[in-house]
Amino acid sequence: MSTTRREIKMDLTKLATERRNPDTLNIDELSALEVVQKIHEADLQVASCITPALKEISIVAEKAVEAFENGGRLLYIGAGTSGRLGVLDASECPPTYGTDPKLVIGLIAGGEFALRNAIEGAEDDAELGKSDLQKENITEKDVVVAIAASGRTPYCLGAMEYAKQQGAHTAALVCSMNSPMEKLADTSLVVVPGPEVVTGSTRMKAGTAQKLVLNMISTTSMIKWGKVYSNLMVDVQPTNEKLKQRARNIIVEATGVSEEEADTALKEQNGNTKAAIFQLITGVSADEAKGYVEKQNGRLKDAIKLYSQK
Repeated sequence: MSTTRREIKMDLTKLATERRNPDTLNIDELSALEVVQKIHEADLQVASCITPALKEISIVAEKAVEAFENGGRLLYIGAGTSGRLGVLDASECPPTYGTDPKLVIGLIAGGEFALRNAIEGAEDDAELGKSDLQKENITEKDVVVAIAASGRTPYCLGAMEYAKQQGAHTAALVCSMNSPMEKLADTSLVVVPGPEVVTGSTRMKAGTAQKLVLNMISTTSMIKWGKVYSNLMVDVQPTNEKLKQRARNIIVEATGVSEEEADTALKEQNGNTKAAIFQLITGVSADEAKGYVEKQNGRLKDAIKLYSQK
């Protein structure tokens, strides 16, 4: 056994995510309902473990907004479940907030094939983490969030070291205390849900905690970047019938007009929900409405305030 693998084995015995859960020692003897109840009881503990990290989560969201406004990006990188969760969060930003697919990027050790298949050894390759970020041409404008329940995944550490060399802001989303990733990151997001129902199965509580944090980062950054008006997702892209109806409903909620009027304005704005709302609230022409929104960099509330001050 190499020194590296021996050190990894020793580290695993100290990780909270690898400890046995005393509440589930006899879980293999329980009925299906009792197993479900045990899992549910464990899941109820997850949200509270995020509370100590709220300030740090907000810092990462603010850094992401700074990146967006200065031509940078938000990148998630991880292996296994952690990598898949990052890819999921990134892939949902374009349809929800109308962002360029290259603005929020999810990278997983082993590439797209790893989304559905286990890639043995990929997470242990620090050079792979570095090379994956090199392909994305990381700069000081970017924010890189490395995700790993253990906080010691070599793939993530290699990526973080490279990102720091390029001047990017680095964050580590981990589920263990005092990990190498926590120590390396500019901002550490430490959420510790404790031992899993099935020992070491970090796709469960740890994965749930990571998903909640990623939701907070992407949603908060999009809100602060002007992608939300009140609590309405006004940059939704009406690319299918469900989303077209959602866009109509958003316009109706924001303006109080009929669904038919909302549909007309949406068509006049070629699916631009924010411009349609501005047009209906102010009564200006379609072109003038689009211009006002564009002048305020898509911030609908700011555009309406500017118009009201005329």
